[in-house]
Amino acid sequence: MVKRLTPFIFLFLLLPVLASAQKVLSVTIDGSINPASASYIERGIKKAEKENAQCLIINLNTPGGLLKSTRVIVGAIMESRVPVVVYVNPPGAHAGSAGVFITMAAHIAAMAPATNIGAAHPVSGNGAPMDTTMNRKATNDAVAFIRTIAEKRNRNADWAEEAVRNSESVTGIIAVQKQVVDMVATSTQELLKMIDGREVQLGRKTASLKTATAPVEYVEMTLGEDLMNIFSDPNIAYIILMIGFYGVLFELYNPGAIFPGVVGGIALIIGLYALNSLPLNYAGLALILFGLILLILEIKITSHGLLTIGGVASLVLGSLMLIREDPTFPLLKLSLLVIFTTVGLTVLFFLFILGAGVRALKLKPVTGVEGFIGETGVVMQELNPLGTVHVHGEIWQAESVSGKIEKGEAIRVLSEKGFCLKVERV
Repeated sequence: MVKRLTPFIFLFLLLPVLASAQKVLSVTIDGSINPASASYIERGIKKAEKENAQCLIINLNTPGGLLKSTRVIVGAIMESRVPVVVYVNPPGAHAGSAGVFITMAAHIAAMAPATNIGAAHPVSGNGAPMDTTMNRKATNDAVAFIRTIAEKRNRNADWAEEAVRNSESVTGIIAVQKQVVDMVATSTQELLKMIDGREVQLGRKTASLKTATAPVEYVEMTLGEDLMNIFSDPNIAYIILMIGFYGVLFELYNPGAIFPGVVGGIALIIGLYALNSLPLNYAGLALILFGLILLILEIKITSHGLLTIGGVASLVLGSLMLIREDPTFPLLKLSLLVIFTTVGLTVLFFLFILGAGVRALKLKPVTGVEGFIGETGVVMQELNPLGTVHVHGEIWQAESVSGKIEKGEAIRVLSEKGFCLKVERV
């Protein structure tokens, strides 16, 4: 009986493996190529390998991104043990700059109708043309990179070079004709039917795809990847960093407030973490810190505005330099509007808010015993050296430090101790 059941038991144990082997995993990149998207794609590939999926589909819509992240993604696709299909989707999507490299690195490349691919020519970080030497270096590096990918996947390396050198861009149908991508598919289901039966080279072995009826499992970004993706926007990272500075400085000027310090500390850590994932220029960060120090000194030292001018100049220059230019993929940069708005608010924060607080701390007390210091009054009972005086409508015990003072003479309060005022003759 046991022998007869053994094949069925074995088949039952194999069912999960067989089921996962028919599955297709899908990830979606809709935005810039950054460390978060690189981590997301790497995780999708590892999950597909672990679950022995038929393939991983990367739904791609990107204007470009960071060179370092692009190289990470291309490397992960090249080394993948499962077929990777890049699908420029949905209609209206664009695989630009970094997206060209990723699409051409795929085992199978497809595009939806009304999409385009190309325009990978290097420009400077602010979108302007670079000088001749820098342009030649960046272009040659990008050309070598994309030709290597195209030749590895038997795609049109000459067109790939044109996309880099002359910003060549084509639609899906033309991309198929030029052997840039393999096909145009109107939907994911149609794509799965079109690639069914295709053989894909994975290292030294060949895999045959069985995707016509395979279910699609969508892999979402984790919370950490979502947050990293948001913080990878240099404008958001910059604003969070400045909020962190404000909170910490406000806490230092008002010890015990707690809330600004807690919020500022968290924001400062998040801002530095976010900038660390970007091509950070530490000279720019140092200039921002120096600018803040100058604004702090303006509150404490009379410089007739020179420290303020220096602080503003340092903040602006530091903000402009904060993100290093990535000439091959120039997408990530700080907005000038964000920079000047933030610098303006920073100046107002220091000169008016913190400045008002510091000036308030320096004001002479006007209530309590401290309010009597420096005030003048009249002797009520001869001071020799003790007696009484009339100050602020009140009669106080007083001790003269100016010798004997007759009744009716004017005095000035110097200090107070044990409810006895130390006074001098005016």
